Amino acid sequence: MSEDPMTNQPTPNQPKINHDGFEQEDLSSRSALYFLAGLVLVGLVVYLIVFGMYRFLDSYETAHQPPLSPMVTPQADTRTVTPENAETFPQPRLEENERTQLRSFIEDQDRKLATYDWVDKDRGTVRIPIDRAMELIEQRGLPVHAEGASSAQSSAAQTSAPVKKQTPKASTRKVAASGK
Repeated sequence: MSEDPMTNQPTPNQPKINHDGFEQEDLSSRSALYFLAGLVLVGLVVYLIVFGMYRFLDSYETAHQPPLSPMVTPQADTRTVTPENAETFPQPRLEENERTQLRSFIEDQDRKLATYDWVDKDRGTVRIPIDRAMELIEQRGLPVHAEGASSAQSSAAQTSAPVKKQTPKASTRKVAASGK
């Protein structure tokens, strides 16, 4: 198979095969371990070089900063944040705990959807629960404004589509519901 037919010697480019049909020259585990050790060593050397470079540049920057004016008061380091001053940062802020913050937001929205409250007390605008609003729309129908109805009829006339007219019963129900 891997022998030269003339000399019955294995060819130099093909691996030697033993009587079980397996190669005799496998990659040794020792060479793989040497490679991994070399890789770790190179990574460690690169880390130490970069660490030393950043440390040198940081000390160089602090040593060569211009002196502060006596008129300027030194400000606090804003790179460290404590929970007490987290509220002073502008929006948007990072979330501290996504699940609890989202849960409290959803609970607040659900509470708003289920309760009565003033939106604008001076104008008499009230927020009602969504279930009650759906019941009122089901009973009274959606409000129709005079401007919207006339513009809808004029646009329907331009497109030559048939305009659906209200029955007298439906129009009296809307007048009664609006309180006129």
